[in-house]
Amino acid sequence: MKIHVVEDDRVFNKLIEHSLSINPDFDIDTFFDGGSFFKQLPDNPDVVTLDLGLPDYTGEEILRKIKKYNPEIEVIIISGQDSITTAVNLLKEGAYDYITKDENIKDRLLNSVNNIRNKKKLLDEISLLKSEIAQKYNFGNAIIGDSPVMKEVFALVEKAVKVPNINVSIYGDTGTGKELVAKTIHYNSIRKSKPFIAVNMGAIPRDLIESELFGHEKGAFTGAILTKKGKFEEAEGGTIFLDEIGEMDINLQVKLLRVLQEKEITRVGGNQVIKVNTRIITATNKDLIEEVKQGNFREDLYYRLLGLPIHLPPLKDRQNDIVTLSQFFLKGFCEDNKLDQLIFTSRAKKKLLSYAFPGNVRELKAIVELSAVMASGPQIDEENIMLNSNHSELDILAEEMTLKEYTERIIRHYLRQYDSNVLKVAKKLDIGKSTIYNMIKKDKEENKIEN
Repeated sequence: MKIHVVEDDRVFNKLIEHSLSINPDFDIDTFFDGGSFFKQLPDNPDVVTLDLGLPDYTGEEILRKIKKYNPEIEVIIISGQDSITTAVNLLKEGAYDYITKDENIKDRLLNSVNNIRNKKKLLDEISLLKSEIAQKYNFGNAIIGDSPVMKEVFALVEKAVKVPNINVSIYGDTGTGKELVAKTIHYNSIRKSKPFIAVNMGAIPRDLIESELFGHEKGAFTGAILTKKGKFEEAEGGTIFLDEIGEMDINLQVKLLRVLQEKEITRVGGNQVIKVNTRIITATNKDLIEEVKQGNFREDLYYRLLGLPIHLPPLKDRQNDIVTLSQFFLKGFCEDNKLDQLIFTSRAKKKLLSYAFPGNVRELKAIVELSAVMASGPQIDEENIMLNSNHSELDILAEEMTLKEYTERIIRHYLRQYDSNVLKVAKKLDIGKSTIYNMIKKDKEENKIEN
């Protein structure tokens, strides 16, 4: 840390310098007047210890100039005056601490400087985390897929990023990645430095949801022992993501409509109107138009929330993306768990492609990670892939294939069931052994080409 000591009393100047120099991480420069200090202000010190009674400037003048030049510079006032009024006024002006010149000055000064250092470390860590989050939700890293339907999704996400004040409504089955899309929109927009607050509307009890969204005043209800900010206030300047919006109680929908119309909220038990500047992104797996028809969702709220609608297709409609996503999840899982990189055999890929994935991308990720654990070598083969038995790969209605592809799939299924006993499988299916051997030979050749 770079520290500037501004003190005209030479004894105290040296005392402060000596007290701080005990820590080798502190780089200290000393000054005896404001003029010489201002010449070095472009060095942007982390901390300035400032005496109030300098020969050429008052401490208040120097404090204001420092804060005007760079508000990030922390200023510790050191004074011979033990005045509460003076201390309060200087703290209001932006001083970090006020220390009097007494026998405890050394300990108080070191404690204050160490607190500033810890604060700066935390701010640096937060800045790094924000940078990592922004990188994680970069378009190329967050949403994977090059199928035609996903290209349409990408185009809509880009529009949502460029227009940061339009609400966005995301529709799709469970597991299609609705929150991921919402975060991608937020962290690529101009709102990215502000909070992203996610609220699952279906997970909060009905009698608590209003307090969660809008906050409450102390004593508003039994148990409200403190005033609490709601999610809209927490998301100020950023984005609030209302997941499962279709589960929202019809009575609360009126209050959310007011927030959208007036851009203001009132805490439960309070009278103060609080202005909010928050982008709203909603998500649901329900057909909200049908909910409107049935009287479960307000029509006026539906159109207020609609904004830019984005429909996320189920994974079964993204056949081209299944292998791409599988390899992406596998690479990430191996890296996170310090495993050697694995690859899928052609049989494993075919097994993945044969499945309908009712749980969508979320289910695919879980299946891929389990397959990496089950693999005993550098490859993941079909027997390492555990599919949901309630959704068999032999569901012939899941996708369209040629008769030859159906035949090969059935043969593989029986080979697994009878431990690769070709004679038994040939007898069960009433086919020639050569048909099975030819298929096994073809699979081996395909795996050789891949490897």
